Amino acid sequence: MADTLAVDTGPADQAKQADPADKQPKSVRVVLLALMITMMLAMLDNMIVGTAMPTIVGELGGLEHLSWVVTAYTLATAASTPLWGKLGDMYGRKGVFMSSIVLFLIGSALSGMAQDMGQLIGFRAVQGLGAGGLMVGVMAIIGDLIPPRERGKYQGMMAGVMALAMIGGPLVGGTITDHWGWRWAFYINLPLGVVALAAISAVLHLPKKRAQARIDYLGAGLLTVGITAIVLVTTWGGTEYAWTSARIMELIGIGVAALVGFVFWQTRAAEPVVPLHIFRSRNFTLMSLIGFITGFVMFGATLFLPLYQQSVQGASATNSGLLLLPMLGAMLVTSMVAGRVTTNTGRYKVFPIVGSVAMVGGLYLLSTMDTGTSRFMSGVFMAVVGLGMGCLMQITMLVAQNSVEMKDMGVASSSTTLFRTLGSSFGVAIMGALFNNRVQDVMSERAGSLGSKVTEQSAQLDAASLAKLPDAVREAYQHAVSAGTHSAFLLGAVIAVLSLAAALFVKEVPLKGGEGPKPEAVEGGI
Repeated sequence: MADTLAVDTGPADQAKQADPADKQPKSVRVVLLALMITMMLAMLDNMIVGTAMPTIVGELGGLEHLSWVVTAYTLATAASTPLWGKLGDMYGRKGVFMSSIVLFLIGSALSGMAQDMGQLIGFRAVQGLGAGGLMVGVMAIIGDLIPPRERGKYQGMMAGVMALAMIGGPLVGGTITDHWGWRWAFYINLPLGVVALAAISAVLHLPKKRAQARIDYLGAGLLTVGITAIVLVTTWGGTEYAWTSARIMELIGIGVAALVGFVFWQTRAAEPVVPLHIFRSRNFTLMSLIGFITGFVMFGATLFLPLYQQSVQGASATNSGLLLLPMLGAMLVTSMVAGRVTTNTGRYKVFPIVGSVAMVGGLYLLSTMDTGTSRFMSGVFMAVVGLGMGCLMQITMLVAQNSVEMKDMGVASSSTTLFRTLGSSFGVAIMGALFNNRVQDVMSERAGSLGSKVTEQSAQLDAASLAKLPDAVREAYQHAVSAGTHSAFLLGAVIAVLSLAAALFVKEVPLKGGEGPKPEAVEGGI
């Protein structure tokens, strides 16, 4: 097996390798811990930075360019994700993964030192380029280290990191900004990244690789242009520009042309960025679709649930991460159970089906919330969605990786991650547009011209703006937000039905391996 993973275990541990009971030496646990730290860096960054944004704008100015601080990072991450996966397959996972961590840390340090908004946007793009390789590297290395049959046991760890990032991100961001200053929202990445880098450098060893074929620069360029156009359409559409504006139409045209050209070129490239043969696997294609829909629903839910609870239920914005605890807690528990069951039985088809049913049901329940819904009931509805997410989040990656050969592990991981990222972009854009239009319509109906004026700049009011509204207008806004979330979540439920349809066609192919991680010493580790 070309990608057999080796861990620097030392003579004592190497002597034990023949013992079947010794299935998870300390070195493997060290690597897994380092990978989890790296995964947290990738997920935590945007949430911490989002909390620090008002302070950053107060010091650097450039309010009109504020959205680009997030957009530059998101664009660079999405565009570089498939490239990192392919480079890992071609030149060796470890060296490429460490390079992405170093680039991410350089971008973090430079962002912390930015002196104006232009510099911050540029440095965030550098940080995003590195971030594109973090999640892909984690997933691909876990794919090398642990056979699919055993990988389910580690789903709980990954789901736990995800939940911790979503809950803790806003809290950590607020605390750091208040006590250390906004620059530490970026500097905090440095010690964590160095620890992960040192552990991976010392303990993880993968065989050297050197692909004979050259990098597919034309394919990489076409894919980058296509992804950039898609992300800009979903970011700008309905906010910076009308959906029917010339700029959005131009971007759609450029994106479609670039992606069609990319697909055409991949059939001729010597070493394609995304080998199209991986999509011949029915399971891989279905998992990509389910991943896209999961991203669409999840990020839409995490955007609108705190808004609903703050605006309608009067919850504190400071604890916005904790408001998602019922959903994230259910996701964590269910993911752990699903992983254990998959490891013990080798069966997994039931989880995409059950997860999709729960996701459809939970989103429909969320769409029924109104101004009289209690926090307890909304928490129950969120838990149902979380149950569905827990069945889907890691199983999609597990089945996708099980559907390809080891030589394509990187592109399989990056493609699955990319589809989820694009799903989240579409989810935020489309659900957001629906929400905004509904809020503005209801405000016009209930509060007349004053209502329209209140929401003409943004349909999402912060706590300070909400407190200044007259009682009648505030009540109208609460009804408007309820109507907006109803439309957004109802759309999510309809989209999630596609996930259920895809899950029904999944073929239960036996998971490879089943003896746990058994590192082997390999000459020439990087």
